[in-house]
Order: sequence, then structure tokens, then C-alpha cells
Amino acid sequence: MMTAHFFADTTTLTRRSLSHIARSLDTIITTTIMPIAFMLLFVYVFGGAIKSGSDNYVQYLLPGILLITIASGISYTAFRLFLDTKSGIFERFQSMPIARSSVLWAHVLTSMVANLVSVVVVVLVALLMGFRSGANILAWLAVAGILLLFTLALTWIAVLPGLSAKSVDGASAFSYPLIFLPFISSAFVPTATMPAPVRAFAENQPVTSIVNAIRHLFEQQPVGNDIWLALAWCVATLAVAYTFAMRVYRRKIS
Repeated sequence: MMTAHFFADTTTLTRRSLSHIARSLDTIITTTIMPIAFMLLFVYVFGGAIKSGSDNYVQYLLPGILLITIASGISYTAFRLFLDTKSGIFERFQSMPIARSSVLWAHVLTSMVANLVSVVVVVLVALLMGFRSGANILAWLAVAGILLLFTLALTWIAVLPGLSAKSVDGASAFSYPLIFLPFISSAFVPTATMPAPVRAFAENQPVTSIVNAIRHLFEQQPVGNDIWLALAWCVATLAVAYTFAMRVYRRKIS
């Protein structure tokens, strides 16, 4: 019976979470301010000194900024989940005839919607700054698919501190390394310009393959192995994060 009502329960709880965001739009505003500030800073202050191989630096920069936007946004997923665990609402839900996993999935889907809005806002700002892409609809759909999968993977990572953190600061602080990771990748400068040890790390971490795949899709260039590496990183991260998150959740409600 619980399984049969999973989708209805998840839909109801997702509406609840989305209504909270609708009443507090400062969440989305806050998550977009930092990546937009980074984009303005790097394009108009550092852009002239960075040799990216692109006439307009925002063309090179945008894929990495989109990942930073998502990494910034998922901290609020952990924050909202932490508040629910401390307010006793989880215990109240467990006493009701609803699918238990729907509580987590509602937070995950809310994160997907909120981050989608933030990404759209950042893309619109990039267009105002001169970003242009000749990519066709299939390439844009591929970019959207990669970003959605990346958001889903990071959101399930956010579930872990949301369930297990001891304080509000601890619940959201986990996102700082994720926000910093694009800085040691091909997001801002070509990896060929980096010292050998840094370059080795940058070229073999997930952000570089994801950024390169999105950049090539925007530029209508062959994506090569980057898209498969990007998908592999996202799927592997999602599988591991989901497994551990569900274990922590079952332990918490048992």
C-alpha cells in the first residue's frame, strides 16, 4: 500500500516544500548572487588577463559557473532537511500512512526545481553579458540532461549532512568543497596552464569532464569521451550517495 501511494505522497510533500520556497524567494536569490558575482568578477576584472582561447570569456566561463550555481543551491537542501529533522516533522510523517521514502524524495525534487530556476537566471544574465551559442535543440537538451543528473547526484550528497549534522552550520558547510572544486578544473582556465601536480588532479576530477562536455555542446564541437566520463561520474556519485543516504535515513527512523 505504501508503494502504491509513493508518487501521490511524494507529490503532496513536494508541493509543501515548494510552497516554503515560494514564500521565501530569498533562497533562490541568495544561491544566484554568488555565481553571478563570480561571473561578473571573472569576465570584467580578470577576463582580459586570462587566455582561454575564446574571444568572449563568458563563453568559456559559463559551464563552470552553472556547476557552482548548483553546488551553492544544494546547501539549502541540507539546510531544509536539517530543520525538518529537528522540528519533529519527520516523526509526525512516520506516524502517518505514507511511503517513508517520499519524505526524502520530496526534498530532492524540490532541490531539482529550485536549482533549475537558479540555473535559468544565471543563463539569462550570461546572455546579457554576451554569451551566445549556436547549439541546436538536441545539444541544449543534452546540456540540460547533464545538469539535471549532476544536480540529482549532489542533492543526494546533501541529504547525508541534512540527516546527520549536529548544527545548522554543519548541515550547509559541506557544500563549500563542492563550490571550490571547479576552481581546480578547466572551468576558469585551461588545465594546460597549471603546474604538473595541479594539472594531474584537475584533469582527473569530475568537474573537468562535465565542464568540457557542456562547453563542447554549447560550441557545437565533438564531445569525445568527455560526455561519457561526465555521465559516469554523475551516475557513480548518485549511486553511492543514494545508497548511503537511504541507510542513514532508515537508521534514523528505525
